[in-house]
Order: sequence, then structure tokens, then C-alpha cells
Amino acid sequence: MIDVRLLRTQPDALRAALARRHSAEVLAQLDRAIVLDGRTRDITARRDATRAEVNELSKQVGQLRRAGDTEGAEVLQKRSRALGDHEQLLDNEHDVLQRELNQLLLRIPNLPHPDAPDGTSDGDNPVIKGPVHLPDSFADHQRVPHWETAAALGILDNERATKISGAMFTMQRGLGATLSRALCQYALDRNADAFEEIRPPSLVTTATLTATGQLPKFADDAFAIERDGLWCIPTAEVPLTSLYAGEVLDAELLPMRLMAYSPSYRREAGSAGRDTRGMLRTHEFDKVEILAVTTPEQGAQMLPELLSRAEALIDGLGLPYRIIEICTGDLGQSHHRSFDIEVYAPGCDAWLEVSSVSWFSDYQARRADLRYKVAGQRGTHVANTLNGSALAVPRVWAAIVENFRRPDGSVAVPAVLHPYMRGAVSIEPRGVASR
Repeated sequence: MIDVRLLRTQPDALRAALARRHSAEVLAQLDRAIVLDGRTRDITARRDATRAEVNELSKQVGQLRRAGDTEGAEVLQKRSRALGDHEQLLDNEHDVLQRELNQLLLRIPNLPHPDAPDGTSDGDNPVIKGPVHLPDSFADHQRVPHWETAAALGILDNERATKISGAMFTMQRGLGATLSRALCQYALDRNADAFEEIRPPSLVTTATLTATGQLPKFADDAFAIERDGLWCIPTAEVPLTSLYAGEVLDAELLPMRLMAYSPSYRREAGSAGRDTRGMLRTHEFDKVEILAVTTPEQGAQMLPELLSRAEALIDGLGLPYRIIEICTGDLGQSHHRSFDIEVYAPGCDAWLEVSSVSWFSDYQARRADLRYKVAGQRGTHVANTLNGSALAVPRVWAAIVENFRRPDGSVAVPAVLHPYMRGAVSIEPRGVASR
């Protein structure tokens, strides 16, 4: 969440920054938060003054009783009780206003970075690199949607996945399943030089999901296990961000680089019938995430590093790709600055987002109470967090099947994945050798 002190010290600058998100609702929320914060502080001052007066009267009552002035003590005690009742009313009003303010602060989005491009929607996102590896044209055999090729090769069985789990679940089989695993191991291995591997839980508490900004605003897009008060993670970013929640790290440990493979779960609310064929949109998928905890100064340096690592993975696969920067009107709630990597899938005839690399400034860390301490300095500082999709399987898998489809219907496996494919260098029609 944003620093509440900005509501008091820089309201005009705060309003100007959030106006770049082009949302009247956000500005209305901000105005309401400023009013609530002012009222809360006013009531706090009145409550504390009343409490101090009650304490002073209590001392005077004791002095009068010791002096034998029972009548005078009872008069003051009666006044003290009345003030005590008033203090309780003020305290209750304070709690109501504070809860409303906290809920508003959880919904007000992060401030866009000054260098984030202005825009109102995804149509204003500029391409900053590419296209790379995009040929002048594609052959007819590459223009076949991946779900048709995958069905012919027997490597995707969504019909049985639906029978088992319901709509919008997928199931890879044979070398299709091997390809999914290979992509994850490839992403982990390529980042193991600098990132500590974590295997986090796939179920988290409400507080953990709130820390990254999914709650309360995006509750409808998350899978809840209500009986146990747990949530399925939409990305490994969620548990990794809260790994040190409530702790104070030594500044010498920063930047801290973490990576994780995990299944990811998303309800994809409102997407029924849209991009749901094949592997394009699914409730459960595998993904490798890279994440960094930094100081604010390190955050600005870490963002291009994470983007470069995510790009290198796609570039290594030889897929046609481009990089876009997310404009202010399209930024996610927690995002300070963000970039997407998109691959072109000729069978779908579409650019598919396969990676998002984002800097959250102190927005998530403030929610998670993630701080650091500099040796020799008093006090603590709120950390910064950044993350990137090192590799999300479904759309990369789909792009491989479409881009590397051969005239005979087989699919060539990118060379960087050969070490993970148990000797297979291509995916052939059933009954045909692939080694």
C-alpha cells in the first residue's frame, strides 16, 4: 500500500501521480482516504486529550480521598466516569474510521514510476524491443493452432482433464508432459547462478495473499479453501514475497534473489469462452518465478536484470518475441513499473503474453511489513520487491508447438530443451520414433 504519511504531507503530488492511472474511482478513493485520515487523527487527538484528563482526575480523586475529602472525591469521580464514557465513544469511532481507511488503502493502487509511459489501456503500451526472431512469413504448416497439432500428436488431452476437474483445466501427455517439465527445469537451471531455489507451499493464508495485492480487490479471481481459511496461490510471487514478512533484514543481505517453481491457480473470472482453447487460458498451470528483495536504490538496478533474464529464456528457445512496456492506465494495482514479453503464435495468429517483469517499489513490502536495517543507523526502512515470470508454461508450450511444427505434423524441440527431454529431439505422430 502507499505510505499513509503521503496523504498528509504530499496530497497534491499523490493526486497528480495517481491521476496518471486515468481512473476516476481511484481519485475518489484517494480523496476519501485523505478525509478519513484527517478525521482519524482529529479523533485520536481528542481521545488522547480526554484520556489524559481522566488520568489526571484519577490522581486528584486519590489525593482527595487521602485528605479525607470524600465528597470532593466523589464529584471528581463522577466527572471522570462521564469522561471515560466519552473516551470510549471516541475510541469506538476511531476504530470504525481506521478500519475504513485501512480497507481503502488496500485498494488504492501503487504510484506509477515517473518513466512509465502515459496511456489509458493496453492499446497504448509501446513496443520497446523487437520483434526478434520473427520471420518474413510463416508456412501453412505453422499456421495450425496448437490444440489441433497437440491432439493429433496425442500430447494434449483437455477432454479428459475436463472430465476429471471441469472446464478450463488442461492435461499434457507423453512428450507434451515432458515438454512442460523441461521448460520449468530449463528456467530454473538458467537462473541458478544467482537465485536461491525455493519450493514454497501452494496454499497460503489471507494475510499472505493480501501482501502482494491480490486481496481484497481480486478475491473473485482466486481459488479459496474456505474451510481452512487458505487460498491457492496464483503465482509463486505470493509466498516468496511473504517469506520474510514481519521481519527486519540486514541491509548486507540485499539484494536477495529467490526463484521458485510452483503450480499456479486462477479462476480467470469473466473469461468463459474467450481464449480458452488449448493451453491459452487455464485454471491451473506450471510456472517458474524469479523475485528480488532490495533497497529502493537497488530496485532501479534490479528491474533491467530481471527483464534481461526473462528475455534470455525466450530468446534461447528461438521463439519470435517482443517486449512492451505497460502504460500507466494498464498497470496492475501493485505495479510501479512493468514490462511484458510476448511471443508470436502463428497458429493462433496472435501475440501471447508469456512473461511480466515488474517493480513494486515499497507497495507490497509495506503490506507485508518487510523491512531492512542499515548497520550503524537508527530505525528501519521498508524494502522494495520485484518479480518476473521466468517462464510460464502454457503459452510458451503453445508457441513452441505452433512455431516449430513441421510439414509432416511433427514438432521440433528447441535445442536448449534437449537435455531435459530424455533423448527426444522432436515430437512425432504416435508410433514414429523421435530420437
